[in-house]
Amino acid sequence: MDASGPPAADGAEPGRGSLGPSGLIDVLGMASVVLDTKGRIVLWSPQAEELFGYRAKEALGRYAARVMVHEEHIELVRKLFADVLATGRGWAGAFPVRLKDGSSRLVEFRNMRLLDDRGNIYALMLAADQSTVRRLEQDVALSTRIVAQSPNGLAVLDTRLRYVAVNPALERINGFPVEAHIGRTMREVLPLLDVDTLESGARRVLETGLPLVEHSTVGRTPADPFEDHTWSVSLYRLEDAIGTVLGVVVSVMDVTEPHRAGVEAEAARHRLALIADASARIGTTLDLDRTARELADVAVPELADVAAVDLLDSVVGGRRSSLGPTQSAVIRALAVKADDAPDALRAADPPGQVARYGPDRLVTECVRTGRPVMIAEVGAADLPRIARSPEAAALLAKAGVHSYLAVPLIARGEVLGALDLKRTRNPVPFSDDDLLLARELAARAAVQIDNARWYQNARDTALTLQRSLLPSHPSVTGGLEVASRYQPAGATTEVGGDWFDVIPLEGGKTALVVGDVMGSGINAAATMGRLRTATNTLASLDLDPARLLEHLDRITDGLDHSIATCVYAVHDPRLRQCRIANAGHLPPARIRVGQRPELLDLPTGAPLGVGGVEFSTTVFDLSPGDELVFYTDGLVETRRHSLDERLDAMLDLLDDPARPLDEVCDLLVRTLHHPDNHDDVALLIARAQTEA
Repeated sequence: MDASGPPAADGAEPGRGSLGPSGLIDVLGMASVVLDTKGRIVLWSPQAEELFGYRAKEALGRYAARVMVHEEHIELVRKLFADVLATGRGWAGAFPVRLKDGSSRLVEFRNMRLLDDRGNIYALMLAADQSTVRRLEQDVALSTRIVAQSPNGLAVLDTRLRYVAVNPALERINGFPVEAHIGRTMREVLPLLDVDTLESGARRVLETGLPLVEHSTVGRTPADPFEDHTWSVSLYRLEDAIGTVLGVVVSVMDVTEPHRAGVEAEAARHRLALIADASARIGTTLDLDRTARELADVAVPELADVAAVDLLDSVVGGRRSSLGPTQSAVIRALAVKADDAPDALRAADPPGQVARYGPDRLVTECVRTGRPVMIAEVGAADLPRIARSPEAAALLAKAGVHSYLAVPLIARGEVLGALDLKRTRNPVPFSDDDLLLARELAARAAVQIDNARWYQNARDTALTLQRSLLPSHPSVTGGLEVASRYQPAGATTEVGGDWFDVIPLEGGKTALVVGDVMGSGINAAATMGRLRTATNTLASLDLDPARLLEHLDRITDGLDHSIATCVYAVHDPRLRQCRIANAGHLPPARIRVGQRPELLDLPTGAPLGVGGVEFSTTVFDLSPGDELVFYTDGLVETRRHSLDERLDAMLDLLDDPARPLDEVCDLLVRTLHHPDNHDDVALLIARAQTEA
C-alpha cells in the first residue's frame, strides 16, 4: 500500500506524507538484511540496527557470519547460505544470533534468494525477535479461537459500517451465512431491527473511541422471524497497534430469557426502592398532618391511584381505642391523595373531617381486627362497604374503582388507623406483592405517625399552659400605650418558656417585663409561670429593678437548676423616666422622635439561676412619644446571620415612631421571625403618652 494514502477522487496526484508506522510489521520490528554471494552485508535496515545492535556503517561490507554468528555455528550457517543461493529454496526458522554487546538472542529468520534486473544473485534475510513473534502468534491463535467458539455473536464493521467479518454465533443469530454479511450494512442484513440507533451509536464509537456497552434492542431476525427477541449489543472501536482506526467490533448476546426475568426482578427492586424512599420521605417533621400527607404522597401513584390516611379519632386525642364487633369506627381523615381521579377524591373524607363508619365497613374491619382487607376485584356489592355513604359509593363507581386494599397502621402494639388504597386508572388488581409492600409502608409510617401524634398532644398541652400563663393587658396603662405579641415556635419543636408582662404599680407607674426560660416543653412553660407569678408579687413591693432581679435569681436557683434571662423596667410617667435592670437578656430598643432607633446601653448581667451575682439599675429618659421595644432572642437570631446584623435589621424597621404599635408588632414578627428559627418569640412595645 502506498503510505501516502489512497488516490484522490479526481485522479490527481495524491498528497505525499512522511513514512510512518503502519501496523503489525512495526510491532514485529522486522529487520531486513541483504547479502551478496560471498556473504557480505550490502544492505542493513534501521530495524537491523535495533535488533542486532550494529549501526549500518559497522555492518556494511562485513561478512554476516562473522558479525552475527557464534564461531560454533559458522559452518552450519555457511551450509544453509550456500543451499539458499544454489537451490533458490528459502529457509525459515529460529537461530541464535550474537549481538554487538556479546549477548545472544533467538531470532526468527526468513531467508530467500533475490535476483536483480542484471541477473545478480543476493540473499535476503528477514528477521524478528523470536519472543515477539511467538507472542503475536499466540495472540492471533487465541483471538481466532475465541471468535470462532464464542457463544456471543461477533462481527467487525469497517469505517463505513459494512460487515468485514462474522463469527458462527452471529450467523446463527441473524439467520444469514457469512457470505451474505460481507460488504453489506446492518440495515441491509437486519431490516426488522432498530438499526438507526445501532448505526448512530457505531458512528459515535468511531468518532469518540468511547464504547457503547450493553445497549438493549428488541426485534426479529430471519433466524426467528415470528417472535421478538431481546439482545444486548456492545460496540467497541477497533484500532491497530499504532492507533489507526480500522472499524467497529460488534458483540451481540441474546438475553431474551434474562430480560424477562429482569423485568420481574426490576419490579421487586422498584418495591424496595419505594420502601427506601418512604423511609426518607415519611416523618421529616413531627407534624401529624404533614406526616400523613407524606405517606399518601408515597403511595400515589406508585402503589395506588387513590390513597387516604385515616386515624381513629380517639387515637388523635391521645386515648387508646378498642372496637367491639358491633361498634362503629369514628375516624378522622388526615390526608387524601388522588392521581387524576376527581370523583374518587370527592368520595373521600376531606382532611380534618370526622366520620363514623358502621361495623360492616371494610375500614372498620381493618382497624378492629388489625389485619389487612383486600378485594382484588371490586364488584358493585363491595362499594357500599368501602364508601362512607351511598353517595360516596356512587362516586367510586363513577371513578371506576376496581380494586381495594386497606392495611392497618399499627405502632407499639396499638392500632392507630388505616391506610386506604384504591385503583382506578391502573388496570392491574392489587396482588399479594402489593399487599406486602403496603404493609411495609404502613408499618414504617405508623411509627412516625405515632411519634407525631404524641408530640402534637404534648405540644398542644404545653402551648395551652403557656398561653394561659401569658397576661392580657389593656392597651393603655399608667401613661403608656402598650402592644404585645407571642409567636410559638415552629411545629417541629416544643413550645418554649418566653414570657412578657405589663404590671400596673402604685403612683401611676408600670412595670414592663420580658423573659426567656432556657429549654422547651411543659417544664419550661411551668417554670415560666412560676417566675411570672413571683415577678408580679415582687413588683407589688415597688422594689428597685436590680433588687427585684436578685430575688428572682434566688427563686430561679431553686427551680430544678433552671436558667432564665430577663429584662425588668419600671416606667414613672411623672419623672418621664424608666429604671431598667438586665439579667443576661438582649437589650431593649428605644425610639425617640427625630432620632435613629438605638439599643439601650445596659450592663448585661448574668442570667437568673446562676446565683450570687449582683445586678444594677440604669435610668433612661422616656419622653412622650418615645417607645421601648422588649423582645426575646427568637425574634432576631438565625443560623445564617450574625446577631449584630439582625439587631441592625430590627432597628431599621423601627424608623417610624408614628406607626400604630400593633402594626409595628406585626411588622417585626412577620419580617424578622425566620421560619427556620425553631424558637418562640415574646415581643412587648410601650409608647409614652402625653400627660392629660
